[in-house]
Amino acid sequence: MLFVEYSKCTTCKKAKKWLEENGIAYTDRAIKEENPTEEELREWHKTSALPLKRFFNTSGNKYKELGLKDKLPEMSEEEQYRLLATDGMLVKRPIAVADHLVLVGFKEAEWEAARQEGKMS
Repeated sequence: MLFVEYSKCTTCKKAKKWLEENGIAYTDRAIKEENPTEEELREWHKTSALPLKRFFNTSGNKYKELGLKDKLPEMSEEEQYRLLATDGMLVKRPIAVADHLVLVGFKEAEWEAARQEGKMS
């Protein structure tokens, strides 16, 4: 499983601790140093079945600086993918990626349900 995180993010730290406590092996990837590509974001978005807006870090400084709350509704999906791929700090984290599974953000109940369904191992 791929675990995409920002090391200073407290939610990411909680998710990482949960993974370790549950014995789930993962490959760690620093989002700031290795931002997801447009192709990855497209694939993850499709797999997750979440609205694309969920991939944006709406509480982040970069999101606010760029005034994305007002701009996103006017942007095409292609423009949103392109924008997300420019800066890891725009992307919601952590992201857990496994076969047929993409979880965005850390909600323990969601992650636990995925673990129990055998989607995280």
